[in-house]
Amino acid sequence: MIDFTGQVVIVTGGGRGLGRLYAIEFARRGAAVVVNDLGGSMHGDGADTRVADQVVDEIQRAGGTAVASHDSVDSPEGGAAIVGAAVDRFGRLDAVVSNAGIFTSIPFEELSHEDWRRMLSVHLDGGFYLSQPAYRVMKNQGYGRFVFISSSAGMFGQPLEAHYAAAKAGLVGLTNVIAIEGAQHGILANAVLPFGFSRMVTETVGDPKILEELGFLKAIQPELVVPIVVFLASRACELSHHNFSACAGRFARIFVGLGDGWLAEPGSSPTVEDVAAHLPKICATEPFTVPASIFEEVFAVCERLGISA
Repeated sequence: MIDFTGQVVIVTGGGRGLGRLYAIEFARRGAAVVVNDLGGSMHGDGADTRVADQVVDEIQRAGGTAVASHDSVDSPEGGAAIVGAAVDRFGRLDAVVSNAGIFTSIPFEELSHEDWRRMLSVHLDGGFYLSQPAYRVMKNQGYGRFVFISSSAGMFGQPLEAHYAAAKAGLVGLTNVIAIEGAQHGILANAVLPFGFSRMVTETVGDPKILEELGFLKAIQPELVVPIVVFLASRACELSHHNFSACAGRFARIFVGLGDGWLAEPGSSPTVEDVAAHLPKICATEPFTVPASIFEEVFAVCERLGISA
């Protein structure tokens, strides 16, 4: 059994939906859990301390250990306070599940500056404000695990969600860099792109009859996402710099691949017409590599050119 006894885990957005399930499972496996939730609406309005408190009560009634945090991730002070709640209460921090988020559906041409900034402030800015102080604690310990909750909306696109997709894709970039810089300090970072039947789905679809008729929604039970999130946050995990989809009990790696492409003759000056002429090769997805960093892409091109990087 993968055990978290003696470990401390932060779960943001831990008061409802998927976040609540993560928090309960970590506690069931022995972790001391910081359940962070502002208690706002799905659209980011309001606050209710009872949302996080109720999950803490649930964990404690089952014999687990948990403490509530009501700070918002959308400011440096909030992120520091959440990490402080873990360190001050339990003396360390082993894993962070960056799950807090909001959701709205707005056509791209109707997105206001306020809509855009509000979404990024919670998802992307919040991921940074939380992870930086957590990273510093983990670096001093020589150990840590980050699990960022991203979305297939960011990787593949979703209509009416330009702001949400951009924020979630940004979290993948943040995950990549933390994984690279954290490797020498025992810190691993991965992202999960989940599908779960939660208030995000029910409030977006709205019509109860449609919800009852859509078989896919019955298949994406939120409990089916929990195993991979908990695994990636555990000492048993040795993976880093990865993205995983969790959908209806199917777990799969999602990766950004780099095609072999077309290389112009060294010393030549390729033209627009050359690009058009070689477009099939430029667009080909086979063969491909998955660079571990920007440097691997540069080194590979230099090798083909016969020059030193």
